[in-house]
Amino acid sequence: MNPLMNYLGQLRKSKIGLVGWGIILTFVFIAIFAPLISPYNPNAISGAYYQHPSMLHLFGTNQEGQDLFSQNMYGTRIPLIVGTTAALVAVVLGLLVGLFSGYFGGVPDEILMRITDFFLVVPAIVLMIVISALIGGTLTNVILIIGGLSWPMTARVVRSMVLSIKEWPFVEVAKSSNGSSLYIMFKHILPNVMPVVFANAALSVANAIFTQAALVFIGVGDVTDLSWGNIMHFAYINGTITTGIWWYMIPPGIFIVLLTVGFIFLSTSFETIFNPRTRRI
Repeated sequence: MNPLMNYLGQLRKSKIGLVGWGIILTFVFIAIFAPLISPYNPNAISGAYYQHPSMLHLFGTNQEGQDLFSQNMYGTRIPLIVGTTAALVAVVLGLLVGLFSGYFGGVPDEILMRITDFFLVVPAIVLMIVISALIGGTLTNVILIIGGLSWPMTARVVRSMVLSIKEWPFVEVAKSSNGSSLYIMFKHILPNVMPVVFANAALSVANAIFTQAALVFIGVGDVTDLSWGNIMHFAYINGTITTGIWWYMIPPGIFIVLLTVGFIFLSTSFETIFNPRTRRI
């Protein structure tokens, strides 16, 4: 059975998966319909500065009198865009490195794994800060930086699976039938590693969302793009943490944690459903 169809068939039995999907789809809905949900233009002055939360301004206002509820609703878009696209970059790179390294072994495996080890040893967030400072923290650059530095774990996991799968009888039959290496890798081995790739992809999205917020918060990312990290950045530099203006910092922080947890739950559901040892019938 197709892994995705198998997952959908078992999903109703996974409470943690349903909760994860519920959280994610809620934020996707908010991102799509932000103009309808938001009562104000997020960049327009809609009240006095630093107003407390009220019926007019559910999350209060910021130092310029902009409605924070509207900003948080629109701010949902960037984390989802960065999370999914950066994760896609990371998963594709990790999948290709893992496939080629595990299948061919020998010198290619040694070279690819030593490169992987380098990226695993070097603190990724530090490297991201340095690269962002050098080439700029535009949205595209941040996506490429996060995705380009987040692939090693996927590569390691895929490689370990390929080392086992390539010894299975059906792969040996494909080799004896003169199937090309690329054909065997992508036709026979790839479908068997995809369940693990799905789980790693969900974790990669969670990591990318948190990392993008962290980069923008410290001022390395693009602080002109409206996102939760952007809101927290301006909350911090305006001293709202020490002055008791709690409504500025707390909502975007909660949203980041919630969306991250949603993708972690999704990853857990992939692992639970696809792994026969953990699946409960």
